[in-house]
Amino acid sequence: MIKRLSAEAFGTFWLVFGGCGAAVLAAGLPDVGIGYLGVALAFGLTVLTMAYAVGPISGGHFNPAVSLGLAIAGRFEYKDLVPYWVAQIVGGALGAAVLYLIASGTAGFVAGGFASNGYDALSPGGYSLVSVLITEVVLTAFFLLIILGSTSAKAPAGFAPIAIGLGLTLIHLISIPVSNTSVNPARSIAAAIFAQNGALGQVWLFIVAPLLGAALGAMIWKLLLDRD
Repeated sequence: MIKRLSAEAFGTFWLVFGGCGAAVLAAGLPDVGIGYLGVALAFGLTVLTMAYAVGPISGGHFNPAVSLGLAIAGRFEYKDLVPYWVAQIVGGALGAAVLYLIASGTAGFVAGGFASNGYDALSPGGYSLVSVLITEVVLTAFFLLIILGSTSAKAPAGFAPIAIGLGLTLIHLISIPVSNTSVNPARSIAAAIFAQNGALGQVWLFIVAPLLGAALGAMIWKLLLDRD
């Protein structure tokens, strides 16, 4: 179990450090900034690379919502949910802490949003709580459908991390302007800890909505799409 939890912690560390790091360190650079597209790719690549690297050890969840969805779909033991959640949240927080240490090493650094999620004034596009809630629930549900479908027994073997990584990239392309994209409570908690814009007061939505979305996606899969 220690190896599985370590794999989840390292994977979530990499997701937060790589994805949020791209947003904090590289997205806004003048002339050479990577923008929304670069950040979306960074998040997708973190999941793709870690799914291949440590996925065979832990299943490669790196996301409390994914763990819940897999449990509801019958692909994961409920008794392992809380240990996985703890490992994911700790790994994500450590990734954000290392990112903060790096980012704060430049003159005039201000944490600001620190790649955190939010609604209303904290939404990149000023979207409302309801808009953000719907976005996070729907996109997390589809993320679970991608995960469950690409890892099913009848799916082509060995390609699941590619589908999942590209799926997360697409999710970010859709929702960065709306919520700065969560679909992952561990990622949201990690960024909110270091943000200086009040994101910690809104992080509840980015815990509740992805968990609801994951449960919805898992139930849709079990009832309508499961071929196994």
